[in-house]
Amino acid sequence: KKEGEKGDHNYSKALEKNDQNLAVAKIQEYLDKGQNVPLNIAVTGETGSGKSSFVNAIRGIDNKDEKAAATGCVETTMEVTSYPHPNYPNVIFWDLPGIGSTNFPAAKYLKMVGFEKFDFFIIISADRFRENDLKLAKEIQRMEKKFYFVRSKIDDNIQCSFDINAVINFEYYFLSIYIYCIYINIPQKVFLVSSVDLTLYDFPLLVETLKEELPELKKEAFVLAMPNISLDMIKKKKKAFQAKVKYFAILSAGVGAVPVPGVSVAVDTALLVGVVTKYVLGFGLDIPSLKRMANYSGVPYEELMEVIKSTLIAVKVTPELLLRLLVQFSSLAVLLAAEEGTRFIPIVGIPISMGLSFTFTYRSLNMILDMLADDAEKVFARVHLNTTG
Repeated sequence: KKEGEKGDHNYSKALEKNDQNLAVAKIQEYLDKGQNVPLNIAVTGETGSGKSSFVNAIRGIDNKDEKAAATGCVETTMEVTSYPHPNYPNVIFWDLPGIGSTNFPAAKYLKMVGFEKFDFFIIISADRFRENDLKLAKEIQRMEKKFYFVRSKIDDNIQCSFDINAVINFEYYFLSIYIYCIYINIPQKVFLVSSVDLTLYDFPLLVETLKEELPELKKEAFVLAMPNISLDMIKKKKKAFQAKVKYFAILSAGVGAVPVPGVSVAVDTALLVGVVTKYVLGFGLDIPSLKRMANYSGVPYEELMEVIKSTLIAVKVTPELLLRLLVQFSSLAVLLAAEEGTRFIPIVGIPISMGLSFTFTYRSLNMILDMLADDAEKVFARVHLNTTG
């Protein structure tokens, strides 16, 4: 079995043995493991290449944010510095000092920065890749780590070309960069990126490439930590969340076996609060994320709030808030009432209650997921309109 399939495999074996408690324990173990899996991404390159701006952009924050990596025209990163994702602290971007600087000579660079802890390296250059970049790539390759070349500040390069030429052929310009990289023996695809607007150029392709080459559990953590750079990214996040819905519904069904009035409903709603809060954070619909988006995009926070429909966004998700929302839907209200009513029917009551609990949680999470994904798409469309208009 692959890493991402172990949850299915383990809990299925428990169910085959008719051991409900073991199945629930295995599912909880699987969910906890996925939530806490560490992902360490190193961002390196020569001094002044735009490493810190890239670290900020990929975390979805402005350079002036209090959690931002320091940026500047001179070397601002003097030591290996970690920058956890604001919503997914297990996903950490490491801003490494510039290779070839006095304190970090190329020959000793990897050892000095502690290369072994990183899952992969992103090597950034502002204008063209140089000898130190190639040396670093070969050493990373020798140590059997993944690395990716990124040309940053493409928007600045294009502006300089406009200043020199009245007309610029973008396809020819980008092709010339790729050809140059082949000429100097860059060993793989080079991604052209603007930290000012990640929806442009090769950043979506970079994200897709990184995602595909990560192990399953780390792949999910990476996707959820990425900013909403496209409608496709929002759909990928929704798909990742949807894949776990059945597990949470089984956990809910396990509690449905408890023959105590109100316990199942209380636990169901508490479980829903935790899961829905993760949805809100993953889609970047919490207050801090929306305010960071407003600062980063230039769209006022109030305007982002205007396009949002769900009552679960930009508020603290509580059991009371969730129940008020869910009982507005008659089918869910009936399920909730039936779950409590059937619990004390002799012999068949508990199995029926467990089934109703599963169905209630499964339908509730899918319905809420649809609502939040729809709002995330609306926010993206409003921001995209501002950046392209």
